[in-house]
Amino acid sequence: MMRGYLFKYLLVTSAVLQFLIAAQAAKFSFPDLYEASIAELQEGLQKRQFTSVDLVKAYFARIDEVNLKGPALRAVIETNPSALAQAAALDRERRLKGPRGPLHGIPILVKDNIATLHSEGMNTTAGSFALLGSVVPRDAGVAARLRAAGAIILGKANLSEWANFRGRVPSGFSGRGGQATSPYVPLGDPSGSSSGSGIATAIGLTAGSLGSETDGSIISPSNNNNLVGIKPTVGLTSRAGVIPISEHQDTVGPMTRSVADAAAILSVIAGKDPRDNFTLAQPRVVPDFTKALNKQALRGARLGVPRALFARSNRNIVAAFNASLDTFRRLGATIIDPADFPDTAELQASDNETIVLNTDFKVDVNQYIAGLIKVPTGVKNLADLITFNSAHADEELVPPFWTDQSTFIASQNTTRDQAYFDALAADKDLGQTRGIDATLKKFRLDAILLPSNVASGPAAIAGYPIVTVPLGFQPANVTLSPAQPTRSMGPNMPFGISFMGTAFTEFKLISFAFAYEQVTHNRLKQLAFPEAIPKTQLKDVVGKK
Repeated sequence: MMRGYLFKYLLVTSAVLQFLIAAQAAKFSFPDLYEASIAELQEGLQKRQFTSVDLVKAYFARIDEVNLKGPALRAVIETNPSALAQAAALDRERRLKGPRGPLHGIPILVKDNIATLHSEGMNTTAGSFALLGSVVPRDAGVAARLRAAGAIILGKANLSEWANFRGRVPSGFSGRGGQATSPYVPLGDPSGSSSGSGIATAIGLTAGSLGSETDGSIISPSNNNNLVGIKPTVGLTSRAGVIPISEHQDTVGPMTRSVADAAAILSVIAGKDPRDNFTLAQPRVVPDFTKALNKQALRGARLGVPRALFARSNRNIVAAFNASLDTFRRLGATIIDPADFPDTAELQASDNETIVLNTDFKVDVNQYIAGLIKVPTGVKNLADLITFNSAHADEELVPPFWTDQSTFIASQNTTRDQAYFDALAADKDLGQTRGIDATLKKFRLDAILLPSNVASGPAAIAGYPIVTVPLGFQPANVTLSPAQPTRSMGPNMPFGISFMGTAFTEFKLISFAFAYEQVTHNRLKQLAFPEAIPKTQLKDVVGKK
């Protein structure tokens, strides 16, 4: 009899506790997960208004609403089956010891080319069935840093397969993840290759995300999805354990809804890694990028506008960019316009980057696959990947839009010959010496300012940093492009503005971006289309079993 009474008592006690938690939660104004900042989430966790378990549950529910259901944005390839257990452990640690830092208990999505421990239940595939089930030897360097900081890896974001390096395939498509689309324009181009990272962060399926960039793959999806994106200097963040394109251009960076959030994540993932010798070139002390959040940073700054680089850009983007220059002037900056690159014509005509990337990919991806503990499909190198795709065309080479693997084939036919080394040297000369560095020096600039849709190229071949922030949106009367399979243009399509500098000047660029963001608050001037905005909020989760 006593056992029965005890059981009833426990049931009543549990119900009372749930009621008290729910009643307490009703007193709070929870942060809206569409826009919630990492600082706001951290404050709520510290005040015990909600837990990291609540956060993971809420984000999982939001993903469920729009990823494959509803608008089927296909932003997330898979969620982490260990995330709730990790969140519970981090909640206990917080209660016993306090938080490790700003990312303690904060859920972060990572692009599906960033390795995560196979034992926790997720794959690392670059979106390809060829690597499904492959066993990585360890976390990628950046993933390990997130874990050490107490972040929860929420899942893997969809991407343009092989980081958009398989062939002429629409941005946002991967064999495993399908065709990802924009939350701002139905069936709109999300851009790539960090497409899923952009989509998911834009509508609050995660607190923030990691993307990777070789040329445009953080900046472009941040541009198209109304986000802050930081493409770091090559060597500021580790690429160890990241499925590569090119050791000379690849870099990993944050994609967030605010400059402050991007700075917080970058501060965690930046640093040396003995598994990536490019990181050994970074400054001895990497700054705390959250200290760059200075609203007065633009006072006395000299910003140059390389007009020739966007002479043929979309007129609405150029008009918004031109209007923004007055904002910079009001904030105390001097605008040098034009401040064109001395080698603009050569930059635009050069094909050196293609030679470098095609050649690097074959070497680097073969090395990555060779380092895996297990590959169930049996692929060993790029040649095998090409064969695998042909043999699994129904999954990988899906008609009518996704059949191409010409870049793979071109890469397979390369060798590291003198032409490759000449192209590598020419890129450094064009991008660094006679490009960005020459422009900064000639006009005595602190940074270069340009529309984000044209920003990536010079910095890509130079290995230099870019920070993009929201600038504006296409007007309501813009013609909606046909979906082939995504729409290249439509009403409310976002676009951004970028700050570019020389190597390891992220601190300065972040400070300029923050000062501009804090005055303009452009991001919330237009929301995603209604069906793409998940309804689940923390109030729907807190106090529930």
